[in-house]
Amino acid sequence: MQIPKDLVLQFILSKIGAGQADQARQELPDQVDTEKDAGLLSRFGVDPKDLGGLLGGAGGGGGLGGLGGKLGGLGGKLGL
Repeated sequence: MQIPKDLVLQFILSKIGAGQADQARQELPDQVDTEKDAGLLSRFGVDPKDLGGLLGGAGGGGGLGGLGGKLGGLGGKLGL
């Protein structure tokens, strides 16, 4: 699954902390592939399975308390 870097950074910031989010900002690609980048994500304490709800969920809310909906339907614009 492809997830925009900004959504992954928000997840890391909210679940793990600012230090890991800052490091991830420098190392993650603009589009994070949860399968291809699984090793990189694990370096920041992220299980790719935990990212599954970032673009989905009822009402476009995703796993970040409605962030997906606040981004103007980004998932739909990406064809997801």
